[in-house]
Amino acid sequence: MTTKSAVRAPTLHKPRATAKRRSVPVEISVVMPCLNEEDSVGRCVHQAQEGIAATGLTGEVVVVDNGSTDRSAEAAAAAGARVVSEPVRGYGRAYLRGFAAARGRLIVMGDSDGTYDFSRLDRLVAALGEGNDYVLGSRFTGTIERGAMPWSHRYLGNPVLTRLLNRFFGLSTSDAHSGMRAFTRQAYERMELRCEGMEFASEIVIKAARAGLRIAEVPISYRPRVGESKLSALRDGWRHLRFLLLLSPRYLFILPGLALFALGMIGQSILLAGSLRVGGHDLDVHFSALFALMALLGSQALLCGAVGRWWSASVGLEPHGALSRWMEDGFSLERGLVASGMVFAFGLLVDVWVLADWIGRSLGPINLMRQALFALTMMVLGAQGAFASFLFALFRMRIHASGTPPVG
Repeated sequence: MTTKSAVRAPTLHKPRATAKRRSVPVEISVVMPCLNEEDSVGRCVHQAQEGIAATGLTGEVVVVDNGSTDRSAEAAAAAGARVVSEPVRGYGRAYLRGFAAARGRLIVMGDSDGTYDFSRLDRLVAALGEGNDYVLGSRFTGTIERGAMPWSHRYLGNPVLTRLLNRFFGLSTSDAHSGMRAFTRQAYERMELRCEGMEFASEIVIKAARAGLRIAEVPISYRPRVGESKLSALRDGWRHLRFLLLLSPRYLFILPGLALFALGMIGQSILLAGSLRVGGHDLDVHFSALFALMALLGSQALLCGAVGRWWSASVGLEPHGALSRWMEDGFSLERGLVASGMVFAFGLLVDVWVLADWIGRSLGPINLMRQALFALTMMVLGAQGAFASFLFALFRMRIHASGTPPVG
């Protein structure tokens, strides 16, 4: 994983012969990743130069050679681009290398496969000039040319993933996976981008919103690519979905966990009070066992969600909320063990009552089976809480220079 320090623009040492030319401040850096795009990268570089000229600002084109086996790097350099190398392949990895090498105060990013019209990048730059920090070029509010995007991507993949992203993170973007965007240098540093694969496209949208950036969208044209596509619909789609879920423990763990736990405990409580009739049939002990399992599964999801929310906030993947702040400041191993012990003790008392009734009936049939299942549920919940308390205390350990690992 790339850290923030790893993606800061490095100090570039220039030969004396070119010092005067290099001393001109660069306003715009156009960054393009490139993997075997020999037939299109030169044209994209020329278009970017036209787009920069249209803004009236100074600029450069940075092409990141991501391990090409053809003459892509030579074609880009011949067109006037500055070529940097990133031998480790990855969509996000290439961009992070390019952003680190870029010298402009404004950064425009886009693919070098001919799908984006860099000659119109002035639209994105103009939006930055209006006070926005981050500008997304939206294909879905612009023009998607015939053959540019497979129907499965246009009507299923991109819309579904975009809706999920908007739902999970409270956004309203129209094209979460567009490859053409622009942002200021300060905005880039505030986003602290780290992903190295295709999920990088989703990370930018999420991090831009969470950093409180002023965001705008402009319509763009999307054209059929030149050459063979490097995308894998299932693999790359899963990587985007996985990233969204990992950054949203509320939807992955907490909400499903709450639903399962509440349904399980309410169902057990109703059956403890008497039989429950559904469709003319009595729900008996078998459903009590089902409700017990639902409650246990729900509690496990809730515990995972609580730790997940805290961990995401502690490493900067999401802002601190009430739950993560309480876990950071209000939780202690001892409090967790006491609360878990009380739940376990309550279940044990109910189990003792069931056992006494069974013994009183000369070890015959157990008449309080529903109560026994409820007691077992509470005991397991208490044990889960105790184990989770130890696990969370382990996560909160801080290793100091002395090597002593105090438990918080």
